[in-house]
Amino acid sequence: MPQVSAREFERLPLRAHTFLAGVPLHDVWAIDLPRLRAGITLTEFVRASGSRPVKPSPVVRVLLTFRFFVGRCLGWDRELEPAARDTFATRLTIGDRSKSLVPAGTPQGPFRVVYQFENEQLLEIINRTAHAAALSALVETPAAYRFYFGVYVRPVGRLTPIYMAVIDPVRKFIVYPSLLRSVRQTWDQNFG
Repeated sequence: MPQVSAREFERLPLRAHTFLAGVPLHDVWAIDLPRLRAGITLTEFVRASGSRPVKPSPVVRVLLTFRFFVGRCLGWDRELEPAARDTFATRLTIGDRSKSLVPAGTPQGPFRVVYQFENEQLLEIINRTAHAAALSALVETPAAYRFYFGVYVRPVGRLTPIYMAVIDPVRKFIVYPSLLRSVRQTWDQNFG
């Protein structure tokens, strides 16, 4: 489950590259999935998995529960004032909105959907620690499929760089590898 270069990721024909112009790409990960037949889309994968292609492991669920508990106690997860809340959904064009399979603002766990196209989905979360976007994309290659998971982070204050530095080791060594393994397991269960 390697972390991949921003350069490889930015070469992909994804809407997110222009849509999130000016928002720093924090990191991007990828996992190769077996290509058993042509034409599988991210939408088909999500539908086949019961809308849950990513299933956190017990360890990750404990870490997330702890993080959200601390966030509630410290007020990190309260939404920002509406005037300060520049949701990425305000960047959607009429074409983006008509192409999206899920309406902008639809809750998905702690996130909200910005858009969901056939092979690309953008979710966002805005709180007092960061304004972050999670991009999932499925790209078909001649020999396999490649699932990409990109994380964009826009600072919302002085806490953002400190918060990201503290959680980065946990994200990089525990959370994201576990989530990508679950993508592989879900893929194998549905298309293996």
